[in-house]
Amino acid sequence: MLTGGCLCGAIRYQTDGAPFHESICHCSLCRRSSGAPFVAWFSVPRASATLTSGAPAWFHSSIYGERGFCAQCGTSLFFRSADLPDEIDITTASLDDPGLLPPRDQLYTATRIQWIEDALVLPSFPAART
Repeated sequence: MLTGGCLCGAIRYQTDGAPFHESICHCSLCRRSSGAPFVAWFSVPRASATLTSGAPAWFHSSIYGERGFCAQCGTSLFFRSADLPDEIDITTASLDDPGLLPPRDQLYTATRIQWIEDALVLPSFPAART
């Protein structure tokens, strides 16, 4: 069982479906909708994902897809495609334990922000910069 939710706690979900397509997406729509340089996702059968509290707002981000997010805090949570009606994508970082599902591949690397490749060699701090 995987569980997760939004930042403010208004929306909680769970899934007992077997995850697949654990991916990092670099497409411009994921970047713009999240405000982040990329988004990690995983997919599950849509019937296996249930809301345990709250309900997302949905935004049609393209002619085939829509994104579910918390209308209170803005957390990006879900993606569903008309082309794939039996599955739903869930943002990996919204899991209670995102370390359970490391990415297995990267998508839309042709549009990846170029400085991403250099980010791991930047100075790092274990907590806030002091």
